[in-house]
Amino acid sequence: MAALREEIALCEVAAGAGRDSLLGVEPGREADHFLVTDNSRTVTVYKVSDQKPLGCWSVRQGQNITCPAVCNFPTGEYVVVHDDKVLRIWKDEDVNLDKAFKATLSANVYRIHSLPNTDLVVLFKQGAVRCLDALLAKPQQTIEAVISDEEVIKWTELLIEAQQPILIFVTEKHGNYFVYVQTFHPHNLNKYALLPGDEKSIPLSFTACVQNRNVSLLCLGSSGCVYKVLVPFTKNDPKENQTLLWTLLLKSVMPCSSRNGGSLVVLDGNNVAVLGTSTEVAKECLSIWDLKFQTLQTSKELPLGTSGQLWCHGHRLFLLHGKFLTVNPFKCEISSLASVLGKLKSVQAPDPQALSTFVNWRTFQGEGPEFQDSEQSVSSKEQMKRVLRTRKNNDTRCKPGALTAEQLLSDIKGASKKHIEEQVPKFLSNTQTPDFQISVGQIATGIVSRCKVESTFYPQKSLVQLVRTQALSYSLCPDLMMVAIGKTDVHLLQLCLQQFPDIPEPVICACLKTFLSISDDCLEGINVTTDSVSEHPCIEPKEKIERQTKVVQNGFDPASVEEKSGAPQLIQTSDSKIDTPATCPITAKRAALLNAILQSAYSETFLLPHLKDLTAQHVILFLQYLHFLYVKCSENVSMTLPGPCPPTLNQIMDWICLLLDAHFAVMVMIPEAKELLRNLYMFVKDQVWVYSELNKMEGSWKELQRLRRETNLGFYCIEVHELF
Repeated sequence: MAALREEIALCEVAAGAGRDSLLGVEPGREADHFLVTDNSRTVTVYKVSDQKPLGCWSVRQGQNITCPAVCNFPTGEYVVVHDDKVLRIWKDEDVNLDKAFKATLSANVYRIHSLPNTDLVVLFKQGAVRCLDALLAKPQQTIEAVISDEEVIKWTELLIEAQQPILIFVTEKHGNYFVYVQTFHPHNLNKYALLPGDEKSIPLSFTACVQNRNVSLLCLGSSGCVYKVLVPFTKNDPKENQTLLWTLLLKSVMPCSSRNGGSLVVLDGNNVAVLGTSTEVAKECLSIWDLKFQTLQTSKELPLGTSGQLWCHGHRLFLLHGKFLTVNPFKCEISSLASVLGKLKSVQAPDPQALSTFVNWRTFQGEGPEFQDSEQSVSSKEQMKRVLRTRKNNDTRCKPGALTAEQLLSDIKGASKKHIEEQVPKFLSNTQTPDFQISVGQIATGIVSRCKVESTFYPQKSLVQLVRTQALSYSLCPDLMMVAIGKTDVHLLQLCLQQFPDIPEPVICACLKTFLSISDDCLEGINVTTDSVSEHPCIEPKEKIERQTKVVQNGFDPASVEEKSGAPQLIQTSDSKIDTPATCPITAKRAALLNAILQSAYSETFLLPHLKDLTAQHVILFLQYLHFLYVKCSENVSMTLPGPCPPTLNQIMDWICLLLDAHFAVMVMIPEAKELLRNLYMFVKDQVWVYSELNKMEGSWKELQRLRRETNLGFYCIEVHELF
C-alpha cells in the first residue's frame, strides 16, 4: 500500500511561467537539503525540515541559467550551466556566483547528472556524453554530434546498475522517438527506435528504472495511459537498427484534456506517481498507482492547479501547487493481493497474557472421557478464567476510585458542571489507563462539544487539567481553542500555546487578537503564568531609569543616528538624549500572553495573510512591545532576555518583520506610528554597523589563523594580535 502525507510549502515561485516554472529540484549535500533552480537566474538551497533557504546565488543581469544546478557529492561543490556553455562551480561559503570558478565549453549543454558515489556526467545537446573531470581538464575539447540534425533530446536520466552508472535519454525527430543507452564501463552507446503503443497518443513524460539487467522505460501518453518498454543495455549486433514496441501498462490514469500535460515518476519497483487531471473530477491531482495489480493506491486533489512538473527524491515528491513549491512525503509498502483488496490486517505483537492459539474444542464442549477426567484440562479452564478476570480488572479498576473513560463520557452528556469538575481529577489520577492519550482527547472533545451546544456550560477548571496532562494536542481536539477564544479564556489559551505543537496559523492570529483586545481590568482577575517575564525588567520606576548612567552595548545609540556620525558612540552619558522605551508599554500579564504567541511554531507563508486582519492600534501596541524587548535584548552582552523561558532575539525580530510586511502601508500613513518607525529605523541602523564591524574582526582573525605558523610555543605563551 502507498500513502501520501501532509504537504509542506517550501517556497513561493513566480507565477506565469507554466510548465517551465522551475528548471529542476535536485538533492543537496545533506539528506534534508535540496537545490531549486528557477527558469531565469537563481539557484537556492533549501532545508526542508526548516522550510527556509540556506543560500541563494544568482547570475548577472542578462545571463540565464539553462540547466538545473546539481551537487558534486564527492567534493561538496555545486555545479550549474548558464547561457548553454558557461560552467560555474562554487561552494556554500562563496557569496558571489560571478566570482566563482568559470569554464566555457565548446558545445551547448543539455543536462548535468549527479548521483552519490559517482562522477558528474554532462550530456550535450548533440548527444555526446562526458565526465565533468574530463571536461575541466580541457574545456575547449571538440564535442562530437551523436544525434542527427533536427533530433531533439526530450528527457534524460542517470541510473545505477551493479554500482555502475548508466545514462539513458530519449530524442524526438518529426514525431519519431528514439532511445539511447550510454554505458561507461565499457564505454558503449546503443540506439533504439520506439514504436508507439497508440498512434494517436503523444508522449508527455518519461521515467525509468533498472530491472533484471534491463532499463524499464515508462511513458505517460496524451491518451491518459502509461506504456512500458524494456530497453537492453547492449545489442547483439551494434550496427543493426533495433525497434522496441511500447506495451500498455496502465489505462486511464488521467484524461486526454490535461491542461498542463502530465508527469510520471517511479517511486519503487511496484509504484509510480502521476501528476495530471483526475478522470473523476475536473481538478488536477497527484496519484500513486500500483503497477503489479494496476490499482490506484491513493490520490490527492490540487485545487490551486499545478505546472505539470514533478520530481521525486528519496521519499519526497516535489511539485508546484498554486504559487508554491510543495514537498509531499509518501510511504510505499510491499504490494500484495490482500492489501489491494483491503483485507490485510496489521500485525501486532502477541500479548503475553493472551491465550494460546491452540484450542482443544472438545475440552470446552465436555466431549470424551479422556478430557473430562483430565486435571490438565480443568487447570487450563481455570487459568483461562483467571487471565480473563485479571485483564478485565486491569481495564476497569486499575486504581481504587478511578473512573473509566466510558463512564466519564457518559456523565459529560448530562451532568452538572460541578459534578464533572469533581469526576475529571478522579479519572486523571490513574495515568496507567490503557490508551490514556486517546481517552483524554475523547473527554476533551466531549466537553467541548457540549460547550458549543450549551452556552452556559463551561468547566474551565477541567479543561485546564486536561491540557496540563500534556496528552492533548490541537489535532486531538480542534475546537478546544476556538471555544476558549469565544469565552475569552486567556489562561487556557496560554497553556495551549505553550504545549500544543500543531496549532494552525489562523488560530494563532485569533489568539493574538484576543490578547491585544482584552482590557487590563479583565486581566487583573485572571490567572496567567508569568514565567517568561518573572525576571524581566518590564516595570521599573521611570525616575530610576532617568537617573541611571546609560552604558549602551552592542552599538545601540540613537543619538549617533541623530548626529549622522560615521561611527556610533558606544558610551552614552546621562545628559544625552535617550529616545528608547524606558518601561514596558503593557502589563506583565499581557506580556506573558504575547510571549506565548512569539514562541509558537508557525509558517510565515500561512501566517502573513491572517496578520492583515489586525487593527492599526493593535499592530502599534504589539510593535511597541516588540521594540521594547529588542532594546532589552541588545542591552545585554548575551543578546538574551532574563528569565527561565523568555522569547529569543530571532523570534522578536521575525515578528517585527511579519507585522511590518502585513501592515506596511498603514504604518507609513498613520501619524501614531511615525515615532515608532523612526525608533526602529535608528536601532536597526546601529545594529547593522555593529555587525559590519564584527564581520571585519572575524575576517581579520581568520586571516591571522591562516597566516599563523605552527611552532612549538612551550607550556606558556603570551601573544598580542593587533587588528587594523
